[in-house]
Amino acid sequence: MLRTLNIENIAVIEKAEIEFNNGLNVLTGETGAGKSIVVDSINAILGERTSKELVRHGADFAFVSAFFSEVDLSVSKKLSELGYDCEDDDLLLLRRISTEGKSSCKINGRPATVSLLKEIGHMLVNIHGQHDSQALLNPDYHYRYIDMLCENKDIFGEYKTAFSELIKIRRQLKLLTEAEDSKDKDIELLEYQINEIENADIKVGETDELNARKRLIDNGEAILKAYNTALSLLNGDDENNGVILALNSSYSEIEAFSDDKNAGKISDLLEKVCDNLEVIKQTLNSAVDSLYFDENECEQIEERLDLLFRLKRKYGETEEQIIEFLENAKEKLNLIVYDDIKLEELNAQYDNAFEKAVLLAGRLSEERKKTAKRFEASVKEQLEFLDMPKIQFNVSFDKGNLSSSGFDKIEFLISTNVGEPPKPIAKIASGGELSRIMLAIKNIIAANDTVGTLIFDEIDTGVSGRASRKIGLKLKSVSESTQVITVTHSAQIASVADEHFLIQKDFDDSRTYTRIKPLDYEGRRHELARIMGGLNISESMLASADELLNYNN
Repeated sequence: MLRTLNIENIAVIEKAEIEFNNGLNVLTGETGAGKSIVVDSINAILGERTSKELVRHGADFAFVSAFFSEVDLSVSKKLSELGYDCEDDDLLLLRRISTEGKSSCKINGRPATVSLLKEIGHMLVNIHGQHDSQALLNPDYHYRYIDMLCENKDIFGEYKTAFSELIKIRRQLKLLTEAEDSKDKDIELLEYQINEIENADIKVGETDELNARKRLIDNGEAILKAYNTALSLLNGDDENNGVILALNSSYSEIEAFSDDKNAGKISDLLEKVCDNLEVIKQTLNSAVDSLYFDENECEQIEERLDLLFRLKRKYGETEEQIIEFLENAKEKLNLIVYDDIKLEELNAQYDNAFEKAVLLAGRLSEERKKTAKRFEASVKEQLEFLDMPKIQFNVSFDKGNLSSSGFDKIEFLISTNVGEPPKPIAKIASGGELSRIMLAIKNIIAANDTVGTLIFDEIDTGVSGRASRKIGLKLKSVSESTQVITVTHSAQIASVADEHFLIQKDFDDSRTYTRIKPLDYEGRRHELARIMGGLNISESMLASADELLNYNN
C-alpha cells in the first residue's frame, strides 16, 4: 500500500509530503486548491503520460516519489523478473520531470524507464476518476470488467495465441494475393537484380583491397625510387663503396683484435648490424621485384570500383548488405514462383487456425457467461446498499465478428424503475447512478484483485444526501481490506475517514502555494462545516459536523 507521497514543484505545489493511513484516506479542499494535482502526481509516479506544463512555473524540474510497503508477492516476483530487488516487501518509486518534458525514473534506487514504472504501477494502484464512469457509457469496454473476474485465466492466453496465429496466416495470405497482380513484373525485376549481383561476384572486403592496391599503384614510382636509393646506399657504386662493404671491412679489422674486451664487444655488434643489413638488402630486392604493375591494371581497378559503387547505391552500403539483398531477392523469387503451392498450404492452415480460434472463442464466451451471472448478482447486492434497491442490472451477450477479444459483444443493461425493461446504461443512467454503479464494480473487482491501493477521484459526483453517505460507508467497508484514497466534496464521505487531509491554497505577494496537512478533530469539524455550508461557518454547522463525526465513531 502507498505509505508516503512526496511532491516537489508540481503545478502550485512547491513541496509537500503526505503520509497515508492503512484504511480510508480522504482529501478535501476548495475548488481549485489542488486536489487534482495530488492525483496527477500519483499518476506520474505510476508511469502515466505527463506534460512539461506540470512543472511549477520558475522551477527547472518537478519531482515525485512514492514509498510502498507490504507490496503483494506478485509485485515482488515481477520486480525480480525485471532485475530489481524488493527487500522486506518495500518499494520506492521516483520520477523527475524536466521543463523540456524529459523524465528520469528509479525503482528502489536503480534507473528505470517510464514504461517499467507503468507496468509496476498497474499492479500497485487502481485509480478511478470521472472518466472511468464515462467508460461505462461505452459498451466496447464492458467485456473487460467481466474478464477481470473470470476464474479460468488460462483460456485468455490460449485464445490470444490462437488468434495471433490466425492473423499471422491472414497477413501471409494477403501478401500472396496482392502479389498475384504484379507477379510477372516482380519476377522480371527480381531476376534482373539477382543476375546483376551474381554476375558481379562480389567478395566481402573487396572495396578496401582494391583501394589499397590502387594507392600502391599510384605511389609505385615514388616507392621504387625510395627502394633504389636505399639499395644504392647499401651496395655502393663505381665511385663509392656501399654501407655493407664498408661495415664488413671495419668488422674484419676490429675482429682481428677481439681479445681486447672493447674490440670484442664492438665486433659482435658490427656483425649483427652487417647481418641485419643483408636481410634489409634482400627484402628491398624482393620489394623492388614485386613492384611490377600491368599497364592496364589501374584501369581495371577503376572499372571494378565503379561497378561496386553503382551496386552499393542500388542494393546496400556494404558488400555484406549487397549479399544479404541477393539472398532476400532469391527468397522472394522462390516464394512468388511457388506461390500457388504456398497459397494452397496457407488456405488449409487458415481454415485450421480459424476453426481453432472459433472453438476457443466459444469456450471463452462460456466462461464469461458463467462469470456474468455471478457479476450480476454481486452488482445488485452492492447497489442495494448504495440506495439503488430496485435496480435491475443485466449483462447482455450478442455474437459478433472474431476479434482479439473473442466474438462476444457484451453490454451492461439497467432498469431503475420497476416494470421497465433493462436498457443500455448510456441511455438511461444519470451521473449519480453512474458513480454508484462504478463504485459497485470497483468494489467487486477489488475483492478479486491483488492491488493494494484504490484511489477514487470525486466518486461522489452527482450524488448527495443519503446516497452520498452510503458511498462513504461502502468506501469505509472496502478500506478494511484494501487501502482507499479518495478526493471528495462530500461531508458524509469525509466524515468516515481514518485520515483526513486538507488541501489549501495560500498566497504571498507574487505566488500561489498549495499546502497539504492532516487534520485533527477540530480541523475536521471546521472542514466538514465548510463543505456543508460554505465560507460562513455557523455554530449549527459545527454542531452538524460534530454529529457526523461522532456518529461514525
